[in-house]
Amino acid sequence: MRKIRILWTDDEIEILQPHIIFLKEKGYEVETCTNGNDTVDLIGTNHYDIIFLDEHMPGMSGIDTLKQIKQIKPLIPVVMITKSEEEDIMEDAIGSQIADYLIKPVKPNQILLCLKKNTDSQRLVTEKTTSGYQSDFGKIRQMISEADKPGKWIDIYKKLVYWDLQLDKADDLNLREIFLMQEQEANSAFSKFIAANYLSWFSDKGEKPLMSPSLMKEKVFPHIKKGKKLFFIIIDNLRLDQWKIISEELTPIYRIENESVYYSILPTSTQYARNSLLAGLTPYDIHREHNDLWVHDDEEEGKNQYEKELLGKQLARLLLDIKWKYHKISSNAEGKKINDNLSELKVFDLNVLVYNFVDIISHARTEIEIIRDLASDEPAYRTLTQSWFIHSPLLELLKYLVKENVRIIISTDHGTIRVNNPVKVVGDRSTSPNLRYKLGRNLDYPSSDVFEIVDPKMAGLPKSNISSRYIFARNYDYLVYPNNYHYYVNYYRNTFQHGGISLQEMLIPVASLEPR
Repeated sequence: MRKIRILWTDDEIEILQPHIIFLKEKGYEVETCTNGNDTVDLIGTNHYDIIFLDEHMPGMSGIDTLKQIKQIKPLIPVVMITKSEEEDIMEDAIGSQIADYLIKPVKPNQILLCLKKNTDSQRLVTEKTTSGYQSDFGKIRQMISEADKPGKWIDIYKKLVYWDLQLDKADDLNLREIFLMQEQEANSAFSKFIAANYLSWFSDKGEKPLMSPSLMKEKVFPHIKKGKKLFFIIIDNLRLDQWKIISEELTPIYRIENESVYYSILPTSTQYARNSLLAGLTPYDIHREHNDLWVHDDEEEGKNQYEKELLGKQLARLLLDIKWKYHKISSNAEGKKINDNLSELKVFDLNVLVYNFVDIISHARTEIEIIRDLASDEPAYRTLTQSWFIHSPLLELLKYLVKENVRIIISTDHGTIRVNNPVKVVGDRSTSPNLRYKLGRNLDYPSSDVFEIVDPKMAGLPKSNISSRYIFARNYDYLVYPNNYHYYVNYYRNTFQHGGISLQEMLIPVASLEPR
C-alpha cells in the first residue's frame, strides 16, 4: 500500500523532530519545509496527501501561503497549526478552506487523529458502515418477518432509508448488493401486508395509519395559529430518502420540530393521492360529493385542475374561517414570481404551495436518455434531486421565510420506485395507461402478480363503469400491454414510476419546521 505523504511547514521545524519521528514510525512519509515560499514551490512539483502549515511564520504568513496553495492544488487538505486562538485568525483560516486546525503545542495523538480523519476517512467510514449494517441486517430481517401493523412497516422503512444513505458514504459495492436484496425482501413482504390489510383501513376494523385524506386535518390545520402564518409546501413525488437529503440543506436555517411518515392512498399517483390530500376525502367521496371536480382516468380533461377548489371545500367543511391562498409551481419562472410577490402571501393565514419539479425530473428521466444516465440509480437520483433543490426557487423562498414569523410544513403526495420486471396485462381501449396500476372493465392479467380490487368503493375509489376494477403492480413490477410488448418493456425498464404498491411509493414524509 502506498504511504501517505505529508508536507509539514514550520519555521521552527527542528523542534518538531519527535513528532516527525513518531509519524514515520507509524508508516507515514514526512517532508519538511521552513517557509511559505518554498512550500508553494514544493507543492507545484510534488504530490502530497496533506499539508501541516504553521500560521505564524516570518515572510509569507501561513494564511497567505494557504491562499496560494489553494490556487495551485485546491483539493489538497491543509491543517493550520497556530499558537493563537484569536477568533479573526480562525475565521480567516476557515474561510480559506482549511481541512482542520490545531493549537500549539500539539500532541502526537492529536496529529494522528487529524491524519486519520483527513486521509483515511473513506476506509474508516466503509469499515464502520459495513460492521454497522452487518449487525443490523439480522434485526431488520426479523422486523420484516414480524411486521403486522402499519407502524412497524414505517419503522422498517426508516431503517432501510437510513442504511441506504449510509451506504452512499461507503465504498463497498458488495454491501450495496446485499442491501438491495434485503430491500427487495422488505418490499415483497410489504406488498403482501397491503394486500391483506388495505381494505380494512377504509372500515372501522383494526389499526389504520394516517393516510392522504386525513393529512391536512391531522398535520397541518392544528398549526394554524393567530398571529403566525403557515406555509404548507407539497413537493410532488418526493420519496423519504430524497427528503432526508434535501433536509440536510435546511438544517443550518431551520429546526425540524417534527418529522414523521404517513401512508399515501392507492393509486399512489397525483390524480388520486394529491386530490385526496387537498380535499380531505377519499377519491370515492370526492366523486360522490363533488362530481364536477373529479375527472375519471378515461376522460381527456386534466386530472388535477381542481385542486384549489377541493382545498376550499375541505376548509369550508371543517369551518376554518381563515385567509388562504393556493399556488401550483411547475417552472423556475413561476417559482421566482412567488418569491417576488412574497409580501402579498404574508397576509394569508395559510399558503399552500405545490412544487412539481421532482415529478418533472422523474418523467424527464424516462423520456430523455441523458437524464436517465445522470440518474442511473437511487443514489444518483437523490443527487439530482439535491442539485435541483440547492438551485431552486423553493430553497430561495425558504431562506426568505426564515426572517418571518412563520411555520413551515413540508410533505408530498406519493413517492416513486424504479421498476424492472414487466407484467403483461390485456385491456380494452378505455383502460387507464398508468404503468403501476390499471382501471378498466375487461382486464386480463396474472392475478398472482397484482393486487386487485374488485369493488373499488371498499378502497375509497370511484369507478367510471359499473364493472370497473383496479389492479396494482407490486414491488418492482410494471404493467405492459401485449401490443408492441417488447418495445415498451425495454423503454420503461429501469424507469421511476408511481401508482402501485411499494415502500417507496406509499410511505412518505411530512415534516414541521421552525426558523432557527
